[in-house]
Amino acid sequence: MDVKQDNYRKRMYLGQDGNALVQLLVLNAVIFVVLKFVYVCFILGSSSEASFLTHVYNWFVLPASLEKIAWRPWTLISFMFTDQQLFRFISNMFWLWSFGYILQDLTGNRKLISIYLYGGIGGALVYTLAHYIIPNAHVRIDEDALAAANCSIAAVAVATTIVSPDYRIFPMISGGIPLWILTLVYLLINFSGVENGDIATYLAYGAGAGTGFLFIYLLRRGTDGSIWINQFFDWCEDLFNPDKKKKPKNKKDEFYYNVAGTQPYKKIPNITQKRIDEILDKINQQGYRFLTSEEKEILRRAAEEEDL
Repeated sequence: MDVKQDNYRKRMYLGQDGNALVQLLVLNAVIFVVLKFVYVCFILGSSSEASFLTHVYNWFVLPASLEKIAWRPWTLISFMFTDQQLFRFISNMFWLWSFGYILQDLTGNRKLISIYLYGGIGGALVYTLAHYIIPNAHVRIDEDALAAANCSIAAVAVATTIVSPDYRIFPMISGGIPLWILTLVYLLINFSGVENGDIATYLAYGAGAGTGFLFIYLLRRGTDGSIWINQFFDWCEDLFNPDKKKKPKNKKDEFYYNVAGTQPYKKIPNITQKRIDEILDKINQQGYRFLTSEEKEILRRAAEEEDL
């Protein structure tokens, strides 16, 4: 299965509605700012930083204890949007934008959020299990917690590289820098930022990267793990947007495909010189990627007839 999409279908712009990359960046930024605001309020209210961590921050990060996770199941998701360190947050958002933009350019807009979530959850599971399986994974299981988007971004980085390892950035520099080099640099920076001896976090970051690889591996073999997530978000959007018009079903297609098991009649457009000239004018004015499927089919048939 080819995971890349045609260029005219996939390109998303940062200001475009429904841009998954912008949604992730905004959500991370909003949660970071809100937590910082609450932190400042605690400090101004003569409370200690430890009080903020206990009563607010620890309710968003992922605890290493299964008992605590059972009482705070939302932390399996919330931790990957929660950060307290300014420079780590800025760095993570830069890498998320870099790899997320390329991933959208290669696969479209409906894979990024799924890979982000899968990477975070994969890292969370390994992080928790490591504290129970590996001796001395960290100091105290009751105090350890996993936070920030590192696992998710590692998944996005590896998935992007697996899709197109020869993708090049900065083409003005000797033909461009291969994407795999950028990914290698990111992974080195990512792992170097882990505290010495924190085996569980090392494994969590590695699990996030492995999840990104597994997602693309399965996608190429016909298993798209993003379908149910996208369907869930579409359902939520329809639920909170009742005025949105639903796409009507084509009863003819439904009958032929689901009952008769054959494909319905397909209209084949006639090829005329006037029509070809109109299409060529459109290419000159707007570019090939703005052609419809019908217009591309007309050009293909016209080229075949000329060869004959």
